[in-house]
Amino acid sequence: MKILAIDSSGLVASVALLADDVVVAEYSVNNKMTHSQTLVPMLNEIKKMLDLDLTSIDAIAVAKGPGSFTGLRIGSATVKGMGLALEKPVIPVGTVDALSFNAWGYAGLICPIMDARREQVYTGIYRFRNGQWEILKEQCAISVAELTDILNQMEGPVLFLGDGCPVYRDRLNERMQIPFSFAPAHMNRQRAASLGVLAMEYYKQGITETADAHRPEYLRKSQAEREAAKKEVAEDGAHDGI
Repeated sequence: MKILAIDSSGLVASVALLADDVVVAEYSVNNKMTHSQTLVPMLNEIKKMLDLDLTSIDAIAVAKGPGSFTGLRIGSATVKGMGLALEKPVIPVGTVDALSFNAWGYAGLICPIMDARREQVYTGIYRFRNGQWEILKEQCAISVAELTDILNQMEGPVLFLGDGCPVYRDRLNERMQIPFSFAPAHMNRQRAASLGVLAMEYYKQGITETADAHRPEYLRKSQAEREAAKKEVAEDGAHDGI
């Protein structure tokens, strides 16, 4: 089985090729360039280095969200185009779910946090028990206060990872009452290889979709949508006052 995995949901752009239980190649970039500038060149570089015939892959895995609205759209558009051209299925993988796989085998609770702005994080709670991945809280958008309240009622320790860690480190230090730690650099950001490993499991279970049907899952309205909704409410209130 050969899976091409793409994650452009956050600050990191990452592409990986997995063949059965081997990560054949992985290319990740974390800088200020936009994913529209990096993603396709990274794909082309892996294709060139491996002399890869893209028709040989079985499916394309992609981070479906949550995450950066722009990043998710870029990843989605890239995967849809490739899937349609190659006539390959798409494996949609939750961004936070995939992040938890960076800490495969960790004995405690795994809590990825991505900065969702507006005092919220995209998060979920996971653990590996007897070699099995368990979702204790599905990925969602909640406040740091609400997340820490939930975690403090659970049995730790907790491993935090994700780009929300440096943003909310002080808040976590203040509010956490059970033992916790922060993942080191090689584990704390999106990795296409981790996404690809989880995608392999989904593929075996038949969890795929057509490229045409694929859509990102944002979990939250975009700023433009929120502003439009506020404007609509304001206008309705003005009309009611007439």
